[in-house]
Amino acid sequence: MNYWILFLTFLSVNLDFFFMLIFLLKKYKLSKVIIGYLLGNIILLTISFVIGKALTSFLPEWILGTLGILPIYLAFHDDDDKQTSTHKSPIISVLVTYLSVCAGCNLSIFLPILVGESLNSFLITLVFIGSLTILVVFIIKLIADIPAVSTVMENHGEKLMKICYVLIGLYVFWDSGLITHLLALL
Repeated sequence: MNYWILFLTFLSVNLDFFFMLIFLLKKYKLSKVIIGYLLGNIILLTISFVIGKALTSFLPEWILGTLGILPIYLAFHDDDDKQTSTHKSPIISVLVTYLSVCAGCNLSIFLPILVGESLNSFLITLVFIGSLTILVVFIIKLIADIPAVSTVMENHGEKLMKICYVLIGLYVFWDSGLITHLLALL
């Protein structure tokens, strides 16, 4: 597993949610936000892994490389259905908010990344992404009130996220062997 790609994927998929984290951290206790966000990531990664395992059982890896089109599609598709949800439990509220904001992107982006991974590799990925999740919440808590950070994210966050999505899609094309297979056909 390429940890730089996992890192880039995590950041790009969650970039829009980082704004939500600022609001959630002002509303709920730090520990509740961490637990809800962590649960959301674990759920979506597990779903991506299970779907990926099912696909690899009957399709060759190079064909699965076509899944790289999903992140590229998301880079050029505007998603204006962001919403928040309120529940009595802060953990459930953070979890439902995360799932409603990020489920589609996470499944579309992480599925091609996790296709063909072993269970051991997936478990290491869960630990890695879980650690990033916790670290990000602490970092956002620290920098949430810095005006320059808010300005950069508001002005350039969407463009940066789209660039990351395209790069991830191209990486999936390359890593799966799709490009090599197509070049061999020529």
